[in-house]
Amino acid sequence: MQSFQPPERTLMGPGPSDVHPRVLAAMARPTIGHLDPAFQTFMEELKAGLRAAFKTENALTIPVSAPGSAGMETCFANLVEPGDTVVICQNGVFGGRMRENVTRAGGNAVMVEAEWGRSIDLDATEAALKDHPEAKILAFVHAETSTGVRADAAALCALARQHDCLSIMDTVTGLGGIPVDVDGWGADAVYSGTQKCLSAPPGLSPVTFSDRAVAVIKARAHPVQSWFLDLTLVMDYWDGAGGRSYHHTAPVNALYGLHEALLMLHEEGLDAAWARHAHMHTALKAGLEAMGLSLLVDAAHRLPQLNAVSVPDSVDEAAIRKFVLERYDLEIGAGLGTLAGKVWRLGLMGQSARPDRVIKCLAALEDALAHQQAPISRGKAIPAAQAALPDDS
Repeated sequence: MQSFQPPERTLMGPGPSDVHPRVLAAMARPTIGHLDPAFQTFMEELKAGLRAAFKTENALTIPVSAPGSAGMETCFANLVEPGDTVVICQNGVFGGRMRENVTRAGGNAVMVEAEWGRSIDLDATEAALKDHPEAKILAFVHAETSTGVRADAAALCALARQHDCLSIMDTVTGLGGIPVDVDGWGADAVYSGTQKCLSAPPGLSPVTFSDRAVAVIKARAHPVQSWFLDLTLVMDYWDGAGGRSYHHTAPVNALYGLHEALLMLHEEGLDAAWARHAHMHTALKAGLEAMGLSLLVDAAHRLPQLNAVSVPDSVDEAAIRKFVLERYDLEIGAGLGTLAGKVWRLGLMGQSARPDRVIKCLAALEDALAHQQAPISRGKAIPAAQAALPDDS
């Protein structure tokens, strides 16, 4: 074996995103014990940073020591008991994963499905809740990474409350990139990931639970099926007021990285970060359309940080991804599920939402498409993007 030296890439796929040198430097700081008094002070700062990012006062707001998929499982494993009915909104890959979690927990999944690339229909969701008055939970994906669709989280959380349900919200690709207002929306259980708009390395999953959700967890009739993700045990480690008890060895240096990423988000400001992602999307969209490409999702429901671009007829989409990776060290994403081979997924997340990244992506795509003699307009994309960029960018 030899030391691994990874290539330097520009990450503009569905995640991970580019990681700032400040975050990488933070992760290289000396490791201390996860029960060290200094680390316990640090944990309180980390929780405060997550609460600010989620816009919540929830006491149980912590990073799960595993990627975003573990955040998802934490929510479902702790809130779903055998026999529970859960209404799930699906318009992409990750709604399907929610169904898997409900089934494995012994619950009954009632699906409200929409075409991939379309938003969830609120009337259909309400009808499902009326048809299933026994439903305990309404689950939905706020920022669907597989399609680039944004859900109306405020309306869905309101529907859950109206029908006396808890809400579980996936905002893995949302946190830090678009407005997330956990308390304002009344969301009960929310999970995210570090590797998207927070621009920390993958490996941690921020979660937050309302007091209402915590009460349901504490009143369970059955043990949580996962020992590692059992919040009745994990919350005692993160409880600074009650004296922490050992549960597992926390990933100390990864938490350093998340702390630094949250500090950078605080320095920029939530409103400014959301605006930056929106501005970079506007510039990328202008360039893509000037080139002759189109976006899959309607503007009203489109995520600025995850852009599903329709592949032109006769173009080998996998060859385009290979070309830009090999020639430009640029990573872009393929379509998943029903969109496989039909779209590219271009990420503008966190540190990847920068003017130079937008220009590089457009230049690389134009070059790759020209090599395939695709029917595009050459030489127009970059000027269009530059014209759309804010004056101070």
